[in-house]
Amino acid sequence: MIAKTPPPPYYAVIFTSLRTDGDNGYAAMANKLDELATHQPGYLGIESAREDLGITVSYWDSLESIRNWKANVQHQEAQHLGKESWYSRYKTRICKVERDYEF
Repeated sequence: MIAKTPPPPYYAVIFTSLRTDGDNGYAAMANKLDELATHQPGYLGIESAREDLGITVSYWDSLESIRNWKANVQHQEAQHLGKESWYSRYKTRICKVERDYEF
């Protein structure tokens, strides 16, 4: 599903990952975090796709909102588990969206 975002500017957090073998509780935590994020101030939406490479893009109204989400206790727990069990490699990029258009 394509996220419905407001007119720019806003911010995107691009999380690209390679998973380890097995679920190890990943799916349950991903669902929990998706729900939790929708209640975070400044959250605008999310898009995600996974084959071998996973790409998740979340959209936020400000850099402060992104910092607050990163500091969320449940999100920090998931970050720890990700490093410990779920990901063999990942990269996070934070971007300012200055223009968008759609069809």
